[in-house]
Amino acid sequence: MKTALVLVDIQKDFFPGGKKELFGSEEATSNASKLLSAARKNNMKVIHVKQLSKDPGFSFCLPDSVGAEIHPSVAPLEGEEILIKNSSNAFKGTDFDELLYSNDISKLIFCGMMSHLSIDSTIRAAKDYGYECVLAYDACAACDLKFGVMSIPASAVNASFAASLHEAFAEISETEKLLTLI
Repeated sequence: MKTALVLVDIQKDFFPGGKKELFGSEEATSNASKLLSAARKNNMKVIHVKQLSKDPGFSFCLPDSVGAEIHPSVAPLEGEEILIKNSSNAFKGTDFDELLYSNDISKLIFCGMMSHLSIDSTIRAAKDYGYECVLAYDACAACDLKFGVMSIPASAVNASFAASLHEAFAEISETEKLLTLI
């Protein structure tokens, strides 16, 4: 069984000074960088997923903007795949499934931005496509959300989405544990 590390939307707009700063983006990316180093050291397939918003209502990750660039701490090396997506789900309208199939990959380790959007929808789709999924939940970030009169802090958003993916869709793990398995 071949495994790939999938870094989802770790782009400049989600960091301090960006157009959609996420809570914990720097800490999450520090962990993602550790996973990336281990994957490279062990010749694991690495796939960088990059959001380019085409919806006129979005103000972040716009094509040809600095904010859409992949964060330098996890910048792709020559030869690493960069998958461009225009929706939360990395499978929708892309050749992601074909890329994984052609590389004989059946297990995916996910990390990145935003737990409640791209991470959630991509993992659920991956499971539907038959992939085994692992989420490095401490290598993910989210933002505060509002639902009716409730305010949900980003840390609770991140934990809630990890909990909802647990068992049925993905194994949930900490970065340090995954580093021993890569």
